[in-house]
Amino acid sequence: MAKVEVYTKEYCPYCVRAKTLLAQKSALYPELDVQEIKIDGDMALREVMIARSNGGYTVPQIFIDDEHIGGCDQLVALEMQNNLDGLLAGTA
Repeated sequence: MAKVEVYTKEYCPYCVRAKTLLAQKSALYPELDVQEIKIDGDMALREVMIARSNGGYTVPQIFIDDEHIGGCDQLVALEMQNNLDGLLAGTA
């Protein structure tokens, strides 16, 4: 099962949407490892996020098995294209 990392800020509606979708997927895949990394006020974590995402400075920034997926829109697009489950299950 995939390891998912989501860089977030507390008052971000896109972060809430991405976390909600991942929570729904966690119900389907109980073994799914979703780690939220809150960067509120932590410039060091923000810099790590920007470096890992090749310059992505908005939140959320989402990684599945260390592969940069993008933000909420990209996560939702993967779901709409029926490609998210394969990534999460490690079969894509």
